[in-house]
Amino acid sequence: MSMPTGTTAASAAEQQPPASAAPPPFVPRHPLMVAAYMGASTLLGLTQGMAMNLVTVNIPQISGAIGATTTETTWLVAAYMAPNVSMAIALIKIRAQYGLRNFAELSILGFVIVAILNLFINDLQSALVVRFVSGIAAAPMSTLAFLYMLEPFPSQKKFTIGLSLVLTNTALGPILARLISPALLDIGHWHGLMVLELGTALMAFGAVYMLPLTPQPRAKVISTLDVTSYLLIAIGFGCTAVTLVLGRLYWWFEAPWLGVLLAVAISCVTAAVVIELNREQPLIDIRWLTSPAMLHFAAALLIFRVVLSEQTTGAAGLFQQLGLLNEQMHSLYLVIMAATIAGGLTCAAVLRPGREPYIHVVALLMIATGAFMDSHATSLTRPQDMYLSQALIAFGGVLFLPPALASGLMSALKKGPNYILSFIVIFLSTQSLGGLLGSAVFGTFITWREKFHSNMLVEHLVLTQPHVAQRVAQLGQTYGRVLTDKTLLNAEGLALLSQQATREANVLAYNDAFLLIGAIAAISLATLLGHIAINALRDRRAPGTAAAA
Repeated sequence: MSMPTGTTAASAAEQQPPASAAPPPFVPRHPLMVAAYMGASTLLGLTQGMAMNLVTVNIPQISGAIGATTTETTWLVAAYMAPNVSMAIALIKIRAQYGLRNFAELSILGFVIVAILNLFINDLQSALVVRFVSGIAAAPMSTLAFLYMLEPFPSQKKFTIGLSLVLTNTALGPILARLISPALLDIGHWHGLMVLELGTALMAFGAVYMLPLTPQPRAKVISTLDVTSYLLIAIGFGCTAVTLVLGRLYWWFEAPWLGVLLAVAISCVTAAVVIELNREQPLIDIRWLTSPAMLHFAAALLIFRVVLSEQTTGAAGLFQQLGLLNEQMHSLYLVIMAATIAGGLTCAAVLRPGREPYIHVVALLMIATGAFMDSHATSLTRPQDMYLSQALIAFGGVLFLPPALASGLMSALKKGPNYILSFIVIFLSTQSLGGLLGSAVFGTFITWREKFHSNMLVEHLVLTQPHVAQRVAQLGQTYGRVLTDKTLLNAEGLALLSQQATREANVLAYNDAFLLIGAIAAISLATLLGHIAINALRDRRAPGTAAAA
């Protein structure tokens, strides 16, 4: 789905910024400087993306390095995301009051300092503290990546080429983290990952200091109520993030503290909304964000994040269940990375005002096709069997987001420059929580379906059936050279058969999840096609009201 967009020249004209909000005159830069700013944005985006994902994609390996279980190690992800999902909301006021240059330099300096602290982690407790601080320090990196990519482009290309390229860089972070992690772990274990993070942070540090952004007017905009509202939002978002990361591991209804966290989150966010609705100059314009157009936009992004969890969580999770490690999936990640880059470049070439719904049609069609192809996996499926399907999903995923963001930015632009920055910040926060929600929903659905399929399979594993008894005997012979007791051999055979049944149940559960993702994408596609048809019919009946439609 996409936001409602017009397809006429009148509609495009209405989306231009008002004269009072016109930006300063654009001064073309030398092509080498344009390349430098684009390179700085790429470096900042990849630095932030790898800082977030190097731990997430290596939980089993890191758990051994710090002497913790995988569930305990997952707390590192929760500690990172708890402050990260809300920090962007505070950055708009900080940037406006203290200046863009100070914001950029101090942000990257803080990130470098925290990257150095990562080198001194040696247990779970120290890792939790440092990862929490890392989540705070990494929050400005996404904003800086956006600003540096948009900086060298004229206004008419910022929402097409600029957005497409920066969102492509953002999508590459998790893929690169999986590609380079095995080699780094072989070289330096946990600290090998942290040395890379420090190295990229130092390069980004140099880029930010050498390439200044265009300064913006400064004003005293931070008030006491801003601080109060932000603290309430930070607590609410932080509790929500922790719940989404850990809920599936501790199970939603089994750990009472998960319910407490959700209750605290709802209470804090509600209090913040009440405060903001009664302010003349709110930190966040709740009324605008809850308008039908913005709610439609948020729903589209939420569906997008859930659908894309098929790739970020689904395919990798399936192969992990089948016993494959990151180094055994290198070829698949290379295909995904190539498709991601191709999708971003294609989007930059074709994205124009009014084309957003049609680009979304192609994106949803590719995602639905890829998900339905993946839903036929078996225990013999290997990475090379998913090259085409995962390439389709990667291409479609990168093709979907820039048009949606461009439409939302156009809507914010009509309200004024302050709304543009607010929209970008809210967008980044929504993407963070939306990604966590997608992974939580996807993982919970897989766990539920795995239990269902396990029960169905176990019902048919009865030793009184000849083929089951024969299979147990065959499996038990694996230990025939070390065990002579027939009872023990049968017990080992039953254990191996149970493992095989669990593996098959997991494969069936992932197939169900892939099928569900494909169905969601297909329903979204049908809804979008219906919306386009209604708009086209309305335009033909009343050409003069096309913009209003």
